[in-house]
Amino acid sequence: MTIENKFLTSKKVSIVGIPFSGGQPNLGVETGPIRLVEFGLANQLEEMGYHVDYEANEDLDSLKPAEDPVVQNLKNPKFVSRVTQKVAGQIEQRAKQDNFVLTLGGDHSAALATVSGVFAAYPNACLIWVDAHADINTPESTDSGNIHGCPLSFLTGLSTDHPDFAWVKPVLQTGRLAYIGLRDVDDAEKKILKENNIKALSMHHVDKWGIGKCVEICLDHINPNRDLPIHLSFDVDALDPSVAPSTGTPVRGGLTFREGHYICEALAETGLLVAADIMEVNPALESEESAFNTVQVGCSLARCCLGESLL
Repeated sequence: MTIENKFLTSKKVSIVGIPFSGGQPNLGVETGPIRLVEFGLANQLEEMGYHVDYEANEDLDSLKPAEDPVVQNLKNPKFVSRVTQKVAGQIEQRAKQDNFVLTLGGDHSAALATVSGVFAAYPNACLIWVDAHADINTPESTDSGNIHGCPLSFLTGLSTDHPDFAWVKPVLQTGRLAYIGLRDVDDAEKKILKENNIKALSMHHVDKWGIGKCVEICLDHINPNRDLPIHLSFDVDALDPSVAPSTGTPVRGGLTFREGHYICEALAETGLLVAADIMEVNPALESEESAFNTVQVGCSLARCCLGESLL
């Protein structure tokens, strides 16, 4: 299906790898991007008619500091900050070159880079966050200290005083953020979502209304005139573990294969999607078959974001 994109005039895709695991404790998620590429993602997009370039960012370990103590409850703050600040610049550059930016993670702390970069190029963009988790804990509210659970608090300006993340600008208005697929949300996050009137749809809402209505509700809230650029950040743990088992924080009762793909297809159909993240694929977890299935799903989600449809 050929989709006329209202913001992108070229058929160029910049795949940006963020092979990084510092935002959470499970090693292996840093291999997610290369496994997706080795599975043939770039070739698949080229077969769809896109010009594709790929930045692997294999040198991110060189940014690791000699010492990185916990600061304000957050683990590895210097490493996460250095990596995400570097990649944010790359993403901004690619987005400003009229390219669709497809970022492959890595853990979801990488959203500090993706959202900062995309919103620097499209300041009036909106964000759809597909995830089992809200990832909007503040340094004060996080129980684990893992930064992959906190990026949205920095990006929305709810957290502003952490010394290592002073570079992160509050680019995302809470009225431009919507969630689909939530089912494991901390009490402090529930409070944040309610107090800031953030459109947050859980699996209960997906069951109640169906995925099509949920996508429409989110778009009506954050993009009512369908005239703003859309950035999709998709954590594969939004999918049920039976669909995407190889991820660090799986939670039963998630999106089906079709529901996950429908979100990507529907957003592509708007002609407004300018960037997508596929995050938290961890091929080191579960069996080789599970890893293969999860990588396969990650690739097919990405293709749907760029216009692949059932007919």
